[in-house]
Amino acid sequence: MKKTSIAHAGNEHSDWLRSLDFYKTEIGFLKERLTEIAGKNTGKDVEKLIEHYENQFNLQTTNIDTLRNTIDKNLELMGEEAQNANGYVDKELLNQYHSLRNDFYSEERVILDLRHEFNRFAAEWM
Repeated sequence: MKKTSIAHAGNEHSDWLRSLDFYKTEIGFLKERLTEIAGKNTGKDVEKLIEHYENQFNLQTTNIDTLRNTIDKNLELMGEEAQNANGYVDKELLNQYHSLRNDFYSEERVILDLRHEFNRFAAEWM
């Protein structure tokens, strides 16, 4: 079985986890702004948009929590494997790590797009 060094993987896992924590905190701030908008606007048009953003913020919070747990598990498994194999992990575990990288960047893109979309909405209704 081919093994690969994971010297930089721990740092990248940590970067992802810090970013996810930041995005989750930011979603909390966006929810506060949404509550403020909802308090100032009671029309049916804005009500549907408020519900849309509320649902999106909740969904992305759930996605962040799920991804965070998956990253934590991968980091733990890689650490155990590396400890047992002198700093190396098998290719399957490394492939999971690369898949997580793609998942992280996809989630990051969704959150950034949602934030920009919400900021345009907030500018219109504040």
